[in-house]
Amino acid sequence: MAVHRVRPEFMEPWQAFILGVIEGITEYLPVSSTGHLLVAQHLMGIGTGSAGAKAAADTFAICIQGGAILAVLGLYYQRVLQMLRGVCGRDPAGLKLAIAIVAGFLPAAVLGLLLNDWIEAKLFGIWPVIFAWVLGGVLILAAVWWRQRKPAHGGGMDLLELSWKLALVIGLLQCVAMWPGTSRSLMTIVGGLLVGLSLRAAVEYSFLLGVLTLTAATAKKAVWKVHGLDAGYDVWFGGTKLMWETYGPLPLVVGIVAATVAAAIAVKWLVSYLQSHGLALFAWYRIVLGVVLGGLVAAGVISS
Repeated sequence: MAVHRVRPEFMEPWQAFILGVIEGITEYLPVSSTGHLLVAQHLMGIGTGSAGAKAAADTFAICIQGGAILAVLGLYYQRVLQMLRGVCGRDPAGLKLAIAIVAGFLPAAVLGLLLNDWIEAKLFGIWPVIFAWVLGGVLILAAVWWRQRKPAHGGGMDLLELSWKLALVIGLLQCVAMWPGTSRSLMTIVGGLLVGLSLRAAVEYSFLLGVLTLTAATAKKAVWKVHGLDAGYDVWFGGTKLMWETYGPLPLVVGIVAATVAAAIAVKWLVSYLQSHGLALFAWYRIVLGVVLGGLVAAGVISS
């Protein structure tokens, strides 16, 4: 079968740098990295020329998550080593945590495979992101209100107290974040609070679960067959090859490096910030951003 070639679409290094910084800053904050990247790509005209260009842009946005993964692995290497010792039978607490991470990952893994094509076809647009930003902000405010009315005993559970059953609940909530703009970090942090984790433990669990989830998403996107190009052909090579042929290697390198540095800074800032502040700031940021962007789109200033 003949392979349908995609006309190259150039990406400037500065554009890759901006996208990498956006990815790094927003990946672990409860504001949605996917939503921010979709809007940023839209404003820069990246991935708008054809179905093939959009597929390459989507793959690029997923692959630069590798930088966010590297940042957390570097900052939380002791936890990662503890889980590895647990898997090797040398640390029972590490094994319990590793099982909790896998339990939290499984729901998204199953539903992600089943719903991937439908989500990309129906929800990867400006308006779905706007609605998710606003609704996510309202969800944060509701969680803050609920937390204040029913404070957890002693501040909440430590991370190592999390059972696989409670982790599975968090994993089910993480599935909601498949809607672009919702935020995987938001759903896992709120889920952690709802099952009784302390805020610090919920944030750390979100980071560690994110490493496994993002790694799987990046690997899947790298080998997934791309459908629905201009002439209706399937492209019988992975998304990575399509992205490589479209942009070349330099943007990917720039994007990953920028995402790594930005994510490391954002993670350290978030942990420090939450020690003396709550999540309300992120709620109002999401709501204001969604309302402003929605107004600009409705007024025709930004095309939908």
